[in-house]
Amino acid sequence: MNTNDVVAKRICQLLKDHKISQYKLEQKSCVYHGAMNRILTGKNKGIMLATIYKLARAFDMTVSEFLNDDIFNSDDIEVE
Repeated sequence: MNTNDVVAKRICQLLKDHKISQYKLEQKSCVYHGAMNRILTGKNKGIMLATIYKLARAFDMTVSEFLNDDIFNSDDIEVE
């Protein structure tokens, strides 16, 4: 599992928790549909901090809150 995979799982979890659609997240975060699809389908190998910042803001969170999840504590995450 790479960093993008972990972020994708976190996004999916937050979409469910906040009861919003991917489309609504794209609108609020200003992350283009194509980029969001590449993240969520695992076609990206990594993800930029600027994108994480946009996503966190769209969920009304800080980056620290976005990253404050056990999923990011796994030893199985490949960092390239």
